[in-house]
Amino acid sequence: MSNHPPEQPTEQQENLTMSMRGLGNRTVLYQQSVAASLGLYNNDFLSVDILHEKGPVTAGELSRLTGLTTGSVTSLIDRLEKNGFVRRQQDPHDRRKVIIVPIYEDKEEVRQTYLQLHAAMVKLASSYSDEELELISQFLNKASVVLEEQIHHLHGNARPNKANDKG
Repeated sequence: MSNHPPEQPTEQQENLTMSMRGLGNRTVLYQQSVAASLGLYNNDFLSVDILHEKGPVTAGELSRLTGLTTGSVTSLIDRLEKNGFVRRQQDPHDRRKVIIVPIYEDKEEVRQTYLQLHAAMVKLASSYSDEELELISQFLNKASVVLEEQIHHLHGNARPNKANDKG
């Protein structure tokens, strides 16, 4: 370990991290609004979005990705399947496992919900050159990796929920 103190972030670095934090907050609020507009709980819709990003996964993998218990994930999958957002499929390699397949892309209400945001983001992206978009995309992908690492760190150091304490 180095005895050198960490360098102080520049003003631009601080501004960027604050902008990223603000973007994260607005993303959460937008996602909550989308979930509500579709009549879903936020965790349910977050799981649907994770499935959209990752593709079909096992229930255990969905539990790991969301941080939910396996029992909670089973109930979540039941709700999502009932509402036509996912379907269960036997794992062809291990018949004891079930794969959760997202099918909500076929739902017109989901497509319509994201249409306006997609159009606005394409318009915003069109104001940048291809080279700038490549750099922005690289940064966002690397920022996603940092966030995933931090999520795993927090899950590993999570304290018991105080709301569940009886003392």
